[in-house]
Amino acid sequence: MTKLNERSRSAQVLLVEDNHGDAVLTRRAFRRSKLASDITVAETGEKGLSILRREGDYAEAPRPDIILLDLNLPHMHGQEFLSVIKADPDLRRIPVIVLSSSSADSDVSGCYDRHANGYITKPVMTDTYDDIVTKIEQYWFGLMQMPPDEIPGRLN
Repeated sequence: MTKLNERSRSAQVLLVEDNHGDAVLTRRAFRRSKLASDITVAETGEKGLSILRREGDYAEAPRPDIILLDLNLPHMHGQEFLSVIKADPDLRRIPVIVLSSSSADSDVSGCYDRHANGYITKPVMTDTYDDIVTKIEQYWFGLMQMPPDEIPGRLN
């Protein structure tokens, strides 16, 4: 088991976010961070699932090390996306951090009930995105022990 920042490759992040402005802010914050990362953006839950399952145009998509998930998505709600991910034995180990504008108790509880690994309320101030990404980087990429890249019988 290794920490993500000890791996010899860029961190792979799947951002499931339909708001273009929030996606730009998140990408910018990751570019400013210390960790080399590649961000893939899915504007819908369905596209996120296609990327994760490597379907069609996404056959060569890298397996993400972490998923940042907005809740209020078109068509498939973020909680439904989360349920699908955590029910899939090939995907359930990927940490999912909900990054939502909602701070409603029902949303927070619903996400943890569906096995979210964390829940962060999106900041009102745009400069706070850098701070959030720095903390995600420190915790998930620098502190947490993660399963190896290659797990027999699982997607890589």
